[in-house]
Amino acid sequence: CWLAATPRLQRGYSEGRYLGRKDTDYYRSTGLELLGGTLRQSRPEEAFPVLEASLALRQRYWSHSETGILVAQNNLAACLHNLGRFDDALVLKREVYAGFVALFGVSDERVITCGSNLATSLCKARLHAEAKQFVRDQMLPAARRTLGPNNHLTLKLQHTIVAALRDNPRCTRDDLLEAESIMEDVVQRRRRVFGSAHPSTRVDERTLSDVREDLKYA
Repeated sequence: CWLAATPRLQRGYSEGRYLGRKDTDYYRSTGLELLGGTLRQSRPEEAFPVLEASLALRQRYWSHSETGILVAQNNLAACLHNLGRFDDALVLKREVYAGFVALFGVSDERVITCGSNLATSLCKARLHAEAKQFVRDQMLPAARRTLGPNNHLTLKLQHTIVAALRDNPRCTRDDLLEAESIMEDVVQRRRRVFGSAHPSTRVDERTLSDVREDLKYA
């Protein structure tokens, strides 16, 4: 497992073992990518230049590997998101999503996951109407068709629609009623498939409670 190798990777870079390799060395690029991915959550400022370097190497020496480049771009976009650079992350996530669709089609699980991340970035960039339309028209039908209505990712996409409805400054009572209806369905499915004690079930139950609280004042 690469996670188990992460401490060795970090020591390897601190000792200069990977840095001394040629740019064309596959292990240098892979080591950079794994190290950046490990640092991305807790230390994104340090991860960013590492992931930039990994992407640059892939684009220069492995340009034939479209999937590898898209994965490296996606990692960099996630790091930008963690840094709070939501607009920059959105630009890159749009590019990554378009690339994955061109390679695998809209119904591939990897593409659906990528689209879910893009929808989250659209919400963060306050493009709520676009996020709702994108998920409703493209992502949710593909997820239901490929993964089924009870899959975690399918339910997460429905949650994203609710977030887009609630966070929109122009949110109306009808929007909140729609959000309540969606969350009632999501919570019912979560309880049946994942159980009441599952963390995701509890998160969605809290969201449903919050929506109902919003409705009291709408």
